[in-house]
Amino acid sequence: MKPTTFREISGTSAGYYSLLGLLALLVASGLGAAYYMEHNGHWVTGMNNQIVWGMPHVFAVFLIVAASGALNVASMASVFGKTAYKPLSRLSGLLAITLLVGGLTVLVLDLGRPDRLIVAMTYYNFKSIFAWNIILYNGFLVIVAAYLFTMMSRAANKHSTKAGFVAFLWRLTLTTGTGSIFGFIVARQAYDAAIMAPMFIVFSFAFGLAIFLLVLFAGFRWTGRPLGDYLVNRLQRLLGLFVAASLFFVVVFHLTNLYATEHHEVEHFILAGNNVYSGLFWVGYVLLGSLAPLAICYLAPFRASVGWATTASVLVIGGGLAMMYVIIIGGQAFPLQLFPGMEVSSSFNDGVINPYNPSVPEILLGIGGFSLALAMAMVAIKIMRFLPLSLSNAETDPHFTAEER
Repeated sequence: MKPTTFREISGTSAGYYSLLGLLALLVASGLGAAYYMEHNGHWVTGMNNQIVWGMPHVFAVFLIVAASGALNVASMASVFGKTAYKPLSRLSGLLAITLLVGGLTVLVLDLGRPDRLIVAMTYYNFKSIFAWNIILYNGFLVIVAAYLFTMMSRAANKHSTKAGFVAFLWRLTLTTGTGSIFGFIVARQAYDAAIMAPMFIVFSFAFGLAIFLLVLFAGFRWTGRPLGDYLVNRLQRLLGLFVAASLFFVVVFHLTNLYATEHHEVEHFILAGNNVYSGLFWVGYVLLGSLAPLAICYLAPFRASVGWATTASVLVIGGGLAMMYVIIIGGQAFPLQLFPGMEVSSSFNDGVINPYNPSVPEILLGIGGFSLALAMAMVAIKIMRFLPLSLSNAETDPHFTAEER
């Protein structure tokens, strides 16, 4: 492979500033929604005392999981020696940071009392998985920033492989911690499974790569930089592999639950219930978010196509949000089994499905966090050298010959 030249985005494109302005408007809308919810109280949202994690948590968890996965491209180059991905490592690290910041911003603003975060930062209950995750998130930001420095500094470049290995281990730990939040909640039958941790790790691979591909394709198309079909094909097939692995873990998760009699009711609720969760699972995640992208990634008519790879990435992101909704909201909607094997009823609606309808402020806050992550990435590639000048076949394909020009 030829040495890669990196350049910031030059010029004063009206399209660039228009898109950045739109993202800024969405961020402002998210901040306004957070203020509205904080000022009036969470009764203005769809959340209640049974469903305490609403739509903002769907976006926040998705972004946090995707942040870990976005770093996977850099890990493929530095840890696994896949040199074809090395020119993409800087953008990979950048998106890992911005996606995590976007997700944590949504998480903090959804607390109702954001100032209470100070307590979480100064007092640690090491028996709480939430306390461990604060350490993991902060550590991830520091380690990835150091990793980026080793990639972009000539003096520190010799340490990039070591930094990449540390970042790789840390991001696996981070996603394990995020999945364990749900896996450790034994009171909720839809959670309470050790497989949640590895399942979230595989989710991160697919979600993060899908967002990475959209940013990569948009950055190269809008700046007129060449992008060869060799790299597009490799990334497209890699996305298909991660989507297939994610679907496999979801199947194993539900088959395991179906094996245990105590989980039959919650599995019927998620898989065959007359509710929005079953629809989102089968149509949103399985059909549109998994099977359709798999066909695009592996069938010959769609191979090495930026347009089809973009379509697959959008479907994976939509399917990922649907799956997060099913896990987070659906898991809370199913009633707590306080007395297994007994029928429970009371004036407090025990034993009934908990209703939830996401409100506009919740959705705006989630979109605002997503927009913040993308806006930060746009500003960074404008002022710093994150994007290669070219990723044509001549620069990336080891089998490229002069006759193919």
